[in-house]
Amino acid sequence: MRLVSRALCVASSLMTGVAVADALPKVDLARAEEIVGGQCFLCHGMEGESSTSLYPRLAGQHYQYVAKQLADFKSGKRVSDTMNDMARELSSEDMLALGVYFEKKPALSNDVEDAQLLAVGQYIFERGNEFSGVAACASCHGKKGYGTSQLPRLAGQVAKYTEKQLKSFNERQRTNDNAVMHSIASKLTPLEVHAVANYISTLD
Repeated sequence: MRLVSRALCVASSLMTGVAVADALPKVDLARAEEIVGGQCFLCHGMEGESSTSLYPRLAGQHYQYVAKQLADFKSGKRVSDTMNDMARELSSEDMLALGVYFEKKPALSNDVEDAQLLAVGQYIFERGNEFSGVAACASCHGKKGYGTSQLPRLAGQVAKYTEKQLKSFNERQRTNDNAVMHSIASKLTPLEVHAVANYISTLD
């Protein structure tokens, strides 16, 4: 049943990708594939699936968001020992092309067996925590975690990567995105961070 479910998920993602593709800007995808094959694939894979839990899954991510992050890495607004160097030689056209390249790739979800952990994560994602002032993730990123052109797609993201980003927002190590994220992340407990990151990873 799980194989059937995963197959349906892939098919659904591909169909969604076809529908979205019409709205994507025309870019040099051959150039994007060249860059991915020369640099990006080592960490993110050719399909944007992420090679390890240390790196984000880019498949299905909004092209505008990918391009913005690359521009922030290039300018130093977002700090990364690896990505600052990787983005230094990219043009704005390259960044846009890479964004479209990865958005066109089908996004997949992960399986997490701990039902109790997922219940906590789902609660935080959908309802937040009124007792500590944490806003629901869904209020900005959508009920399915698809995000917007300005806010990242969360659905299916690698859990450990999401945890790392929430900690970076909390500690103000990452400041290039919406300042609201610091106020949210700073109020999450370690359990809530772990739970919501795992729940997000299961979203299709």
